Amino acid sequence: MNVVSSIRPSTFAAFGRFGSVTLRAAALCALVAVAGCSLTKDDDTVDEPDVPAGQMYNQGLTLMQNGKLKAAAKQFEQVDQQHPYTEWARKALIMTAFTNYRLGNYDDAVNASRRYISLYPASPDAGYAQYIIGQSYFKQIPEVTRDQDATKKAIAAMQEVVDKYPTSEYVDDAQKAIVVARDQLAGKEMQVGRYYLERKEYPAAINRFKLVVTEYANTRHVEEALYRLTAAYYAMGIVPEAQTAAAVLGHNFPNSQWYKDAYSLLQTGGVSPSESKGSWISRAFRSVTG
Repeated sequence: MNVVSSIRPSTFAAFGRFGSVTLRAAALCALVAVAGCSLTKDDDTVDEPDVPAGQMYNQGLTLMQNGKLKAAAKQFEQVDQQHPYTEWARKALIMTAFTNYRLGNYDDAVNASRRYISLYPASPDAGYAQYIIGQSYFKQIPEVTRDQDATKKAIAAMQEVVDKYPTSEYVDDAQKAIVVARDQLAGKEMQVGRYYLERKEYPAAINRFKLVVTEYANTRHVEEALYRLTAAYYAMGIVPEAQTAAAVLGHNFPNSQWYKDAYSLLQTGGVSPSESKGSWISRAFRSVTG
């Protein structure tokens, strides 16, 4: 799967508005050869020079291109804070999301992206911001034995890319990410189902394998799920359902080792795979393939 690997927003030449300088400050700056001269007021506060937004933004790009992502992220944040609601602030906000993503600061990347979408929903980069949200969650998908909340969030975020930004260049990658993430969720259900099956808690195991068959039939785990259903139903003495699970497995995956194992299991009891059209297993596959 492709990850965010390039800068989406365009690079612009540095320009912007310059703040006015008082005559007194100008005179002081002319007397001392110090860059960034500032004026000390009677209350000891200091006026920082008004740096143009375009200049600040391009400084952030330079930092990023030199590999100084943390400094770049801070620079882009400063553009947004010092020049809010400007075009430069808009560009800086999407770059804040991007640089935080590259740094692995996924929560910050998600927050910046969500703020961008909220402020600029019609922007051409709104789809990109949504994609960064999806990628940020995708990067946090844990191994299958752990809680899969990040996986579910990744699917939801990527689905928004597909649904809300159908012409976006990120739709293909989003769809691929959804396939991978759904496979992960199916794997989690299989892991729990096997746990129950090993402990002979057959109804609980069947519920998990059933979820894989009904909700994740297009994942690589469905073959094993059908075999495990065969084994669980057979162990419970519900032979017609075991035969149906094996038959559906054979019809859809005739060369699968899981089918060979299911067939052999039924043969130990003198029965063969036989599909009952009224079974939920048969109906589930007809809805997927029909």
